[in-house]
Amino acid sequence: MEIILFEPQIPQNTGNLVRTCNVTGATLTLVKPLGFSLNAKHLKRAGLDYWDNTSIQVIDDLEKYLEKTKKPFYFLSSKASKAYTEINFTSDSIIIFGSETSGLPKHFHDRWSDFFHTIPMKTGARCLNLANSACIVLYEALRQTNFIFS
Repeated sequence: MEIILFEPQIPQNTGNLVRTCNVTGATLTLVKPLGFSLNAKHLKRAGLDYWDNTSIQVIDDLEKYLEKTKKPFYFLSSKASKAYTEINFTSDSIIIFGSETSGLPKHFHDRWSDFFHTIPMKTGARCLNLANSACIVLYEALRQTNFIFS
């Protein structure tokens, strides 16, 4: 499994996901520009000592990255209508989340609208915390694949 954060802004969210990816064996991919330094103390504190044993990569262009991959990928957005539970995850699925402040660019939705899903919330709710959202969806993907950790 792979979690992609598109232009993340809050270091604590990324740090928390370092920890989550470590304990699940998922890869964490960060798409530039980042709203923080990878050396930020808040980022390191949230990730604790999990950094060294976590697969983390930083990329410049998400669109090019997705065009080259053969793996199934899914976008998560509060603006989507299909629930994440409708996805049939595989062990190599890529799960993509937008920036905490601006979400995912419209051109991704225009190009890949069938790949957009949401976490259901009550009417009028804006969105869940990024790290929590990623955990919810990642654990559903792991449940569907019988919790096979890499």
